[in-house]
Amino acid sequence: MRPDAGFRGAYGLRLTGVDGAHHLLNDADASWPEIALSWRLADTTLDHEQVSESHAMLRLQTGGRIELDREAGRAEYVVPRPLSAEELVHPYLVPIAAVMAVWHGRESVHAGSFAGAGGAWGVVGARESGKSSTLARLALDGVEILSDDLLVLEGTTPLAGPRAVDLREEPAGRLGVGVSIGMAGARERWRLRLPPVMRALELRGWIHLAWGDRVEAVPLSGADRAARLLEQRAARLPSPAPDLFLDLASLPAWEVRRPRTWDSLGEAADCLRQVAGG
Repeated sequence: MRPDAGFRGAYGLRLTGVDGAHHLLNDADASWPEIALSWRLADTTLDHEQVSESHAMLRLQTGGRIELDREAGRAEYVVPRPLSAEELVHPYLVPIAAVMAVWHGRESVHAGSFAGAGGAWGVVGARESGKSSTLARLALDGVEILSDDLLVLEGTTPLAGPRAVDLREEPAGRLGVGVSIGMAGARERWRLRLPPVMRALELRGWIHLAWGDRVEAVPLSGADRAARLLEQRAARLPSPAPDLFLDLASLPAWEVRRPRTWDSLGEAADCLRQVAGG
């Protein structure tokens, strides 16, 4: 990595326009594309999403749209309420990062990631699967967390996301961590700050979270690996590197199951570390 003096970023993007959120960013590499973030209040109607090789119009689930201009290096959020710099970085950066990943030959998956003994592991989970809670538990155990909501890959190297894990009220209370930041995106969030990521790691495999009767890790077959990963691709656009996607889908993958009880979280986090070799 070649840090670009004075620039900060996330998901492999150099970001400007977010001076109030530099604590959520890493040092940026000089080769990363630069994007300026801004917002304005206006009519937020968008009938159809559009993505070309140089422009994108994306709908926000919370109301509003994103106007993304690749050539100008600019992303403007057209929204019904003001957005803070912290919100722009997390969670509102995710759709931009996913589209720009396609534009720059990268893959992206709706997943978190953490550092294991031999490299990085992606953590995939549907909504309310306990993904952020599990990552927060790992962080409290001293595990290096690379990303929470989105995993962007330069080849097989994860590009670190914003330096935070956002929790709902109950998990934050159960774990005794997180600072309330109020409404951000579609829900209230309790934010656990993460330290910077100082090293590049290779992705070694995938862990899919699921509910079950006991804590256990079950290996997944090749066909199941590819199907699950395809379902979680972040950008609903043709893969910029089909061979890379196949390489990612061929990595070892496990389903880690646990009961829907809070006292199983620590054991499940231990199980993830064991799968990751650490």
